Amino acid sequence: MNEQSSRNPTPVDEVAEEHLTTLARLNPLGATMLGIAGHDDRLTDLSPEGHAARADADRHTLAALDGLPLADETDRVTVAAMRQVLGLEIELYEAGETEGNLNVIESPVQGLRDVFDVTPTSTEQHWADVASRLAAMPEAIEGYIASLRAAADRGVVAAARQVAITADQAAEQAGDASFFPAFVTGPAASAALAGAPSGDALTADLQRGAGLAQQAYARLERFLREELAPRAGHVDAVGRERYQLASRYFVGATLDLDETYAWGVEELARVTAEQEAVARQIAGPGATVAEAVAVLDADPQRRLVGTAALQEWMQRTADEAIEALDGTHFTIPAPVRRLECMIAPTQTGGIYYTGPSDDFSRPGRMWWSVPADVTEFNTWRERTTVYHEGVPGHHLQIGTAVANRGTLNSWRRLACWTSGYGEGWALYAERLMADLGFLDDPGDRFGMLDGQRMRAARVVFDLGVHLGLPAPEQYGGGTWDADKGWQLLVDNVNMSESFLRFEWLRYLGWPGQAPSYKVGQRLWEQIRDDAAAASAARGEPFDIAAFHARALSMGSLPLDVLKATLTA
Repeated sequence: MNEQSSRNPTPVDEVAEEHLTTLARLNPLGATMLGIAGHDDRLTDLSPEGHAARADADRHTLAALDGLPLADETDRVTVAAMRQVLGLEIELYEAGETEGNLNVIESPVQGLRDVFDVTPTSTEQHWADVASRLAAMPEAIEGYIASLRAAADRGVVAAARQVAITADQAAEQAGDASFFPAFVTGPAASAALAGAPSGDALTADLQRGAGLAQQAYARLERFLREELAPRAGHVDAVGRERYQLASRYFVGATLDLDETYAWGVEELARVTAEQEAVARQIAGPGATVAEAVAVLDADPQRRLVGTAALQEWMQRTADEAIEALDGTHFTIPAPVRRLECMIAPTQTGGIYYTGPSDDFSRPGRMWWSVPADVTEFNTWRERTTVYHEGVPGHHLQIGTAVANRGTLNSWRRLACWTSGYGEGWALYAERLMADLGFLDDPGDRFGMLDGQRMRAARVVFDLGVHLGLPAPEQYGGGTWDADKGWQLLVDNVNMSESFLRFEWLRYLGWPGQAPSYKVGQRLWEQIRDDAAAASAARGEPFDIAAFHARALSMGSLPLDVLKATLTA
């Protein structure tokens, strides 16, 4: 932005700061995930009353913005972003989507457990907070059950297969394989409580809390199987109205869904052709993608055995990228140079990033949740993944915003998140690394294209299945459904069946989110090209590094807002 590196807070900033304070109070789970201290001993009220309170807070903030003077461009962007993000949160709440949130990857079923992955655990007080949070689990689960019941009464119920799988997930946390008992008796707890005056009493509280958490998940499992499952339909598609709202929320822009589907079909064909060309470089003239995969998988120089080797390779690859990019293609703030690569305690198959805390005492982290049956990994597949999750992907994007205290208020730095911006940037960053020469090795480039092909395929899958669009004769004709979509993924995604099955379930249960990666990349590229054209029209050279720096310095924005700002 064309402003000083430090600016005086404005009335708009004050409203945004107040909103974040309220958000942290009303959503302690979110506060912990954002690294906002002071709320780690509580859980979010997931009852209908809790959802209503958060929606009221959004409405209050939007009303408070009315008529406020806008001091500068930062204020204008803040107001535009808050109106769009909070407005969509209210729309989702009023449609019953918030209360009815249930899917296999991103719902309270997972969130109530996953928050402990980023909860501070280095001191005795931290573990006292953990004990309090665990003790609150039964109430949180009862609130969640009440919300799912209320949403079902309005006709908003997850599809049957989502209910069945989340019931299995709840059963796991209630049973012998539960995360909670091992967590409270593990090395981190032992180290923090060794010799502590209240160590024995706190240990007892933690073990009691772990038991309460298991009991709460058992209660959730019973509800899902006995009460919600009979009310769940067997059609996975959510339909055009629900999908349009979800798409606006995840992308941060209003899409022509039919045009986007047609583009997805064309993009899938284009990326496939590009990958096939690289396959012939790897495995010889006439070679297929499958033959290239076999050659790469058989290369011992590209194979990692065991999660320890995977973690070490991830960390080394991430560190090398940071060293190479800082001061050349990007200026990386000092605290953002630290990224921790972790093996997640779960085994669901996901790969994800968690941002740093506000003060960077908790660094940004890349997590890999490895299924129990996966013991070997291939670097040709995953180098581009490290760039996606690390630098110049999520870690650079989120870390830059968190570090930008001089310009952005706390809501902009920490809480404003749009998947189309963040995931679109991360996918854009993968292609950028290829353009910068970091993926010149044919195997690594093949892996990048493999990921791009997967993201294009799920644009076709997600819109095709959820909108009930016509399926090609290749997949049986008629309209897209889950089974036809599965075959589309099998044909285009090089993953083990366990990974791919998880992805399939994810797309079915989280409509609109998966396409935000590839669609977000498309919009990022369009915004960049529009900015370059504007520079050319002014007779000025286009500085792509400056474009990236400006875009990242603004934090994660709805893509409509980003476009209006960068192409003004």
